[in-house]
Amino acid sequence: RTDMRRITLPLMLAAALVGVQAFAAEPLSEGEIRKIDKGAAKLTIQHGELKNLGMPAMTMVFQLKDKSRLPTLKVGDKVRFRAEMEGTAYVVTVIEPR
Repeated sequence: RTDMRRITLPLMLAAALVGVQAFAAEPLSEGEIRKIDKGAAKLTIQHGELKNLGMPAMTMVFQLKDKSRLPTLKVGDKVRFRAEMEGTAYVVTVIEPR
């Protein structure tokens, strides 16, 4: 049993690392900020395809995970971003100027 743990743990760690690297290598999506609701920390973004979510190009509202980014964003900004599904909400987890 101890020998199995010595083998299993390194394999699990290696698999997790590969998963993190695959996630990090996935390109960011492109979009343009159309509206900002600072009180609710929401962004309306017109975006291209969101491959990680299987979503076609459209305009939609996202929650912004890092609210400290709000002062750096303005309507009309062209951005690269990553959105994730968290519970029932689409959340921007990474955003940067394009």
